[in-house]
Amino acid sequence: MPPWSRVCLVWILSLVLGWLVLSPRPALGAIAAPPDDVGLPPRSGAALFAQHCVGCHVNGGNVIRRGKTLRMAALRRAGLLSPEDVARVAAVGQGGMGGYGEVLGPGGPEAVGAWVWRQALADWPKSEQNITKSP
Repeated sequence: MPPWSRVCLVWILSLVLGWLVLSPRPALGAIAAPPDDVGLPPRSGAALFAQHCVGCHVNGGNVIRRGKTLRMAALRRAGLLSPEDVARVAAVGQGGMGGYGEVLGPGGPEAVGAWVWRQALADWPKSEQNITKSP
């Protein structure tokens, strides 16, 4: 084997081994994806909110900008007058909040918008406030 082909072979093997070592994959025996919250449909607005939104909007509030909450008065001040308006903001963003349409997936923004609207109408009832994603 010529010396240059050994060098190529070493490089190729190094790249393949590096890829195998560094590529992300689940641990042996691990499930591919964590289960959704107990009792919540996997694509429900509540489950999506708990997974992607509650970090900033705990209990309908806003930990980044206090005045930009998900309470009805704040939604109306922002010109969000329907679940569809909330879904649009969830999908494409508004102001300082970026859009999450791709993250929420098909129908996700609409599910989150409808759920947030119901929560806002009910003034974010206690039974729904502490939904969080299990580790």
